[in-house]
Amino acid sequence: MSAQPLSQDDVTALVYDASAAPSMHNAQPWHFRYLRGSRTFHVRADPRRILPHADPDLCALHIGCGAALLNLRVAAVHGGWHPLTRLLPDPRDTELLASVQLTGPEGGESELGALYPAIHTRHTSRYPFEEREIPEAVRTALGDAARNEGASLTFPTGWHLQQVLDLAREAEARNLTDRGSGEDLQQWTHSGVPFSDTAAEGVPEYAFGPRKLGGKAPMRDFAGGRTVAGRDAAEFERHPHLALLSTARDRPEDWLRAGQAMERVLLLATLKGLSSSFVTQPLEWPDLRWPLRDPVSGTGHVQMVLRLGYGPPGPATPRRPMREVLDID
Repeated sequence: MSAQPLSQDDVTALVYDASAAPSMHNAQPWHFRYLRGSRTFHVRADPRRILPHADPDLCALHIGCGAALLNLRVAAVHGGWHPLTRLLPDPRDTELLASVQLTGPEGGESELGALYPAIHTRHTSRYPFEEREIPEAVRTALGDAARNEGASLTFPTGWHLQQVLDLAREAEARNLTDRGSGEDLQQWTHSGVPFSDTAAEGVPEYAFGPRKLGGKAPMRDFAGGRTVAGRDAAEFERHPHLALLSTARDRPEDWLRAGQAMERVLLLATLKGLSSSFVTQPLEWPDLRWPLRDPVSGTGHVQMVLRLGYGPPGPATPRRPMREVLDID
């Protein structure tokens, strides 16, 4: 394949795979441009898909686009290409987040191609997980996956885990009464809309998951205090497994690396039989984000909190049509 130019179908398939990435409130804040002459994809931020209250610094936007970038790299390697990737290639164009030139044959990243089967089976699961330990070998593999993308993944325990849970609980309480957070939820959630008629972005009602009846899992209530007819309530796990994804610095480049590391971890976790969801609430409040960091080293910047465990997979959420996210020149 690498000796042949990409057809329009090839390009569309790669972007379709990239767009399966998760993003905050499923806003899908990316746009792709493919340049035929150089066989290069440009990954761009879509400024129309910003969450002004939850993500004023655009950190989550960069993380979401980084996740899509990782999917693009995985799909390219799976297809026999080597994705030569540059982050923030043009300082004058802040919306151009990355360029990916496809060269061939694939070289040095065969382990990425092995993650391909998880791209379209990884879905956010907002359901209860089992009270079951994650084997140490799996934790180690997930940590290695994050480290390969320039980030670190740690599993807090003891009082540190309790602190993270307390911070998430405090953030969720703030969000439920914060007008700006409510406006973000109102824009990016859809209640009472059948699956076939749902919008092409955001979190539809069928993906809210059950209302939390008990347990310590730090779940966001996407209903935002609204009553959802027919929504069940459930007991969540009393001993949730959380993972902190961190970078040494806190710049746009680091956010993109964090997004790639996050998605690499999630794809591998999916292949290992784990389900996952996100705990972004404390990251949305600057005074709550800093205390999340490793209490021993006191260094690093937490970019994402993941909830991992053995439980039902989440449903697929809608994706924007390719005509809205891809231009070919």
